[in-house]
Amino acid sequence: MNKSNHITLAEGKKIYFASDNHLGAPTSDASKPREKKFVAWLDEIKHDAAAIFLLGDLFDFWFEYKTVVPKGFTRTLGKLAEISDSGIPIHYFVGNHDLWMHGYFEEELGIPVYHKPKEFMFNDTSVFIGHGDGLGPNDKGYKRMKKVFTNPVFKWLFKWMHPDIGLRIGQYLSVKNKMISGDDDATFLGEENEWLAVYCKRKLEDKHRDYFVFGHRHLPLEIDLNEKSKYVNLGDWIQYYTYGVFDGENFDLKKY
Repeated sequence: MNKSNHITLAEGKKIYFASDNHLGAPTSDASKPREKKFVAWLDEIKHDAAAIFLLGDLFDFWFEYKTVVPKGFTRTLGKLAEISDSGIPIHYFVGNHDLWMHGYFEEELGIPVYHKPKEFMFNDTSVFIGHGDGLGPNDKGYKRMKKVFTNPVFKWLFKWMHPDIGLRIGQYLSVKNKMISGDDDATFLGEENEWLAVYCKRKLEDKHRDYFVFGHRHLPLEIDLNEKSKYVNLGDWIQYYTYGVFDGENFDLKKY
């Protein structure tokens, strides 16, 4: 494993996780109170954070043109820049609503962006991390749509739209089309039927991991995969306002 994927926690330090803010949904004005709450949380955790992991769908729609990014949510971006500049590493995993990230976070905020799940070591604990979209035996509608959205020809054509038009279309589809959002059935399916849990069990056949941490399902979940491994879903910052925290020994879900 790459040394950059190893994080050693000093005494009293913690690693924090959050996912699925969907800032901009259903409107920018309606999501501003949620944004302020999230920024307040970031401001609190920066005092003992060894690292922060954001697991996607921070925005309800995000598309990077060559010289343009979506307007709004300056408080969030400013707070992330402040924390990153202070030396606290932030890691971002793209979700299905912001999968068109191509350099802005890295260049402007100093935040590495991952387009696929990735394994990290926190002290001696192995943690497999990702957004969770398109994994496992379900999510079939989204898997079909993702092939379209990630197609180079589609992205090239979309970039030639005027940003005012392109972003308006993207925001409309993101809010209205449940096939795109991938959260049309955010209800607990049972431990044996949760498709991300099924995915985690399959991954364990190849290699042991202590924790699997995902978002996407909009449900705070903790499922024991076996005696030594656990699947955690972080919930969201729309209904639950839940987040994950690892203190060097244990991973806990908490509510803000």
